This record gives sequence, structure tokens and C-alpha cells, in this order.
Amino acid sequence: MRIVSRLIIGFAVLTAMNACAKKAQDMSDAADNVIRWAYWGSETRVKRSQTAIELYRIDNPEISVNSEVSGGAGDHFTKVDTQLAGGAGPDIIQMGGNIADYVRRGVLLPLDQFAGGTLDTQAIDPSALESGVVDGRLYGVSTGVTMAALVYNKSLIERHGVPLPKIAQTYTEFHDYLTTLKAKLPQGIYPMQDIGAQPSNSTPFGYWLRYNGAPLYIEETNSTAMTSMDAKKYLDLFKDYRDAGLIPPPDVSAGYAETNADTSALIAGRVAISYCWTNQLAGLQAATQDELELMEFPGAEETKALWPAPSQFYTVNKDSKKPEEAVRFIDFLVNSVSAAEALGNDRGASASAIARSVGASDPVDQRVLDFLSAAATHSSKETPHLPNDTEFNSTLFLIYQQVAFGQIDTEQGGQQIYELVQRMLKK
Repeated sequence: MRIVSRLIIGFAVLTAMNACAKKAQDMSDAADNVIRWAYWGSETRVKRSQTAIELYRIDNPEISVNSEVSGGAGDHFTKVDTQLAGGAGPDIIQMGGNIADYVRRGVLLPLDQFAGGTLDTQAIDPSALESGVVDGRLYGVSTGVTMAALVYNKSLIERHGVPLPKIAQTYTEFHDYLTTLKAKLPQGIYPMQDIGAQPSNSTPFGYWLRYNGAPLYIEETNSTAMTSMDAKKYLDLFKDYRDAGLIPPPDVSAGYAETNADTSALIAGRVAISYCWTNQLAGLQAATQDELELMEFPGAEETKALWPAPSQFYTVNKDSKKPEEAVRFIDFLVNSVSAAEALGNDRGASASAIARSVGASDPVDQRVLDFLSAAATHSSKETPHLPNDTEFNSTLFLIYQQVAFGQIDTEQGGQQIYELVQRMLKK
């Protein structure tokens, strides 16, 4: 009986061990079929992205795509950096203008081996494809083309009997328009948000430098054309707006993180005009019943200081265990008609001829296309990004806030910005 009992116990243990091994194998197999996709964005972007994932799985049911979403770019890169440092980075990482920094850190996988095969590069506009090339190799696939713009609440402006702004204005005309708005808007609503106080403030600053013929970064000589006086004039511009009540006081501006529609002063009804990238219009519009519209930054018509830019990039972690599957999903996002219909212009107007063939059925997407078409003649080629772009952006924000709150004057702020740029060039 003891022998039989031992046999029964042994068989039970063996069966349990086999079951555990099978479960572990099943879990391993399941994990092998999961692609992790890290990106940032609004609720609208999340919904559109999830729709694209579901469409992809119709023809690829064996693959699961897990979204790892952050509300803003800052949170996204903090989280991704932590994961990468721990050897647990996502397979697909959404990048911005800081893509070169991550290439030089050795984080990203070159995609040249997939070009023309898993990744259909023939359908992608050459300029958009080139934007993802760093040091002669393809590291990122453009999610689409976008452009910096001012976004205004058309309905709010019409309700208060003010004519709508022209799409293109000089700085003098724009100042006069803000002054007209201020006279008509009720107390507590400001003509424009303090766009220099937004987390992505390096974009309006970069535009200001291009407008003044002093590009922030000259790649060939690893230098800048900017002086401390150029930076001071930028800070003076917004100080003048602030002193005239054309933008909110610093404590009011600071109450809006401006990372998405939920934290936007424009959507909260506190300002009539703000700043965005064209691909963000859909997310902002979805958050309000009022109609929103786009206009150019002042002075673009005179100087062609605007620039078309890749909205973001799809990149692949060099340590991904599923690079082929990751690139196949990226190809779907970029080149598929069904993905184009799902994503719209949320990550930019598609750079793929295949995806663009569907046109824009959504009226908000059509507004973006109309703006890009009108602004095209007031733009020029994008200049390279300053090295250590993320650090520059966050530190510029802190310096700007010190000036806004009166802790330092504009001359001190201009000098600090100049010294910041020099540090970034030498890192």
C-alpha cells in the first residue's frame, strides 16, 4: 500500500509539474506574441490608436499590441528612460525631435534592414523618410507631417462680436488684434495663453529665432547663431504682452499644464488663442463644443519662418526581442488605408501616398489639410534640433518662468538662455 501511495503521490506531483510547465510555456508563448508600444497623447489619440490596433489584429490575430500611454511627452520619456535603464524597454517607442539623442545613446535599432521589405519605404515621401535618418542610417519612421500653429476659439470670438483673425499677420497686426480682443472679452478671459510658459516652449522660441534670422542650431559647425540679446527680445515680447493684459498673469498660466486638452486654458475657456501642433487639433476639438480654427504664427508670410516637421517617429528598441513584428506593425500604421482612416491626422498628415489616398473624411482633419496647404508657401526646411533637446526644453521653461514671476529680469533671462544653449552644444 505504501508503494502504491508513493506511486500515486509521485504521479500527482509529476502531473502538477507538467501542468505548471505547460502553463509557463503558454505564458511564454503569449508573451512572445505581445508587442509593447509606448507613446504619449490625449484621450482622442488613445482611442484612435486602439482602433488601429484592433484593425491590425483582424489580419494578425496571433499578435497582441499593448499600449503604454503617458499624458505628455515629459512623462513619456521619464518612464521610457527608467524602463530602458532596467533592461525592460518597450518594443516600439514614440520619439519626437529628440530622436538623434536616443540614437547617440545607442538605444534605437537601425531599420535599414527592413526597408523595402517588411517596411514599404517606396510609398513614403522622401523628405519624410529622410527626417528619420541619423548619421546616415534610418532609425525612425515619420508618423506624419505637422506644423506649429496658433489655434483659436472661433465660436468664442464670434460670440463677443470680434472679427476673426487673418490666417497670416505681421507682429504689429497681431498685437493690434490681441488689443481689440482684450477690449471685447469679459474679465477673466484673456486674448492669448502665455505660450512661452507651455512645456513645449522651445517651439515658439525656435520660431522666433528663425523669424529673426538667428537659427538656434547650426549642425555643420555645432554652433548657434543666437545671442543673449535675441533671447532677451523674446522674453521682452511676452513681458510686453503680460504687462498689457494680453496674456494671463504667470500664476494663472501656471494653473494649466498644457499637456493635453484636459489641461488646456483654451479648452477651459480662459483664453481665446493658444498654440499647438496641427496634429493636436482633433484632440482639442473633441474636448469642446466650440469650433476651433488655425492661424499662422505672426510674421511667417514675411520670413517663411514656419516649417513642416515630422510629427513624431515610430522607432524600435534595439533590445526588442520582436523587431520584425514591431516593424511590421509600424508599416501597418504608416502605410495602411484602414490605419489612416482610424488615426486621421492625430500624429500628423500622413507622409504615405497609400494612406493619403483615402483623403480626409473628418472635417477637423480637413481643416488641418487646408491650413497646411495655405501655410506651405510661408514655410521653409526645418533646421536640425539642438543636441540634448529634451533637457534644453525643460530648462528653458524654468528660466522663462523665473522671468514671468519677476525673479530675474529679461536681460538676466536672455543671458541664462544663451549659456544654456552653450552647455547643450558642449555636452
